[in-house]
Amino acid sequence: MPKSKVRKKTAYTPPTDRRTPVKVKAAGPSNLFYKIVMFGLMLIGLLWLVVNYIAGDKIPFMADLGNTNFAIGFVLMIAGLLMTMRWR
Repeated sequence: MPKSKVRKKTAYTPPTDRRTPVKVKAAGPSNLFYKIVMFGLMLIGLLWLVVNYIAGDKIPFMADLGNTNFAIGFVLMIAGLLMTMRWR
C-alpha cells in the first residue's frame, strides 16, 4: 500500500491588526449601605414569614392579606439574595 504524502503545516501567527487588550479597573469592596440593605431585606423577609406563621391571624392587616403574606416574605428574601450577586 503506498504511503500518503504528509502536508507541512506553517506555524500560527496571530493577525497584526488586533488591538492590545484593555485592562479593566478592579472594583473595590461594596459600600456598607449596600450590605446593610442586602442583609436587611433577607432578614425582614424571614421575619415577615415567621410573624405570619406565629401570629398572622391575630394581626389585622396580615389577616386581610391572607396568602399574599407568603409572596411578600419571599419577594423580600429573593431581592436580598439577588443583591448578593453584586456584592464584593
